[in-house]
Amino acid sequence: MNLQKQMLTMETKTKLSSLWIFYLFNTIFRDIHEFIEPGFIEQVMTGTFNGTQITEHLLLFGGFVAEVPISMVLLSRLLPYGANRWANIIAAVITLAFEINNGATDLDDTFHMVIEMAALSFIIWSAWRWRNPFPKQSAIGQEVSS
Repeated sequence: MNLQKQMLTMETKTKLSSLWIFYLFNTIFRDIHEFIEPGFIEQVMTGTFNGTQITEHLLLFGGFVAEVPISMVLLSRLLPYGANRWANIIAAVITLAFEINNGATDLDDTFHMVIEMAALSFIIWSAWRWRNPFPKQSAIGQEVSS
């Protein structure tokens, strides 16, 4: 294997994993920041939030949604090129759809949401432009583009 191609693959995997970490830090801070919003804790303690009943099914769904970017931190480093590329694109599109669906409630929420959406967009763009550094070799030793 060509060392330069190995470095490129590692750099892309590292970049994608780092972007997922960046996204998660922003999401976590955004969520923690909501706790100091007046009335937030009281509203959650009633078992409803913004008119939505907080149920075990809703919490489980939220856990699945949160697990997508969490797992992508690891999968971005471990998956081989093809699966990695598509997993990053699909996971970022799904996560971006949930970001858009949840919307923002105030200025600080909007600020964090813009940063998070920019990170997800950069993940999609980086994964989309990522080219296989190890194209398949033909029987006579010529590279075949994928």
